[in-house]
Amino acid sequence: MGEKYTVARLTKGNEHFEILVKPEKALDYRTGKISAITEVLVTETIFSDANKGTKVSEETLRKAFGTTEPLKIADVILKKGVIQLTTEQRRKMIEDKRKQIIAFISRQCVDPRTNLPHPPLRVEQAMQQIHYSIDPFKPVEEQAKEIIKLLRSILPLKMEQVAVGVRIPAEYAAKAYGTVKGFGTIKREEWRADGSWYGVLEMPAGLYGPFLEKIGEITKGNAEAKVIS
Repeated sequence: MGEKYTVARLTKGNEHFEILVKPEKALDYRTGKISAITEVLVTETIFSDANKGTKVSEETLRKAFGTTEPLKIADVILKKGVIQLTTEQRRKMIEDKRKQIIAFISRQCVDPRTNLPHPPLRVEQAMQQIHYSIDPFKPVEEQAKEIIKLLRSILPLKMEQVAVGVRIPAEYAAKAYGTVKGFGTIKREEWRADGSWYGVLEMPAGLYGPFLEKIGEITKGNAEAKVIS
């Protein structure tokens, strides 16, 4: 299979359905980076064996998918089937996913002995000891939770959410609001008569330190924030 196209494949019962796709575009479509399936397909033909050029009959398509519309069928194949990857594509996807998982664990977990987050490098070194096989298509959070269970035997970890009370002076409130929302979930908020903003933000404990730094930078140290539960 050449570099310009590859096969995406889905099996239903005893029937195989294949489409020819552009490798990079197929991955972008699968991950939601692009939405136009026509950018992905090399041809709109649905094959039973793409290498042999064997097409699937309309009757078989209708029975398996409830339609003979190739774009609708291709969408299902791309989202639920298997995309053949080059060695380099797979390596890059796994490496990207690994970095996302490390960042997730560092953000979401703390060391229960200190209530501080583990630095990403420490998480990465611990992960090397458990030999977990990262799935390039499996969601980050799902894999991270599995990895956390395995890591606890060598790295003390606790997933914890904290509630943070935040007050931002009027002159910085509008500018800082979007940043505040990006760190967690606003559980309660009020715009006060003097134009200042007060809210209670729920966030992963590991983000509290970075939150203080960022909000301090935006408000030039004039914001107030403290953990209230």
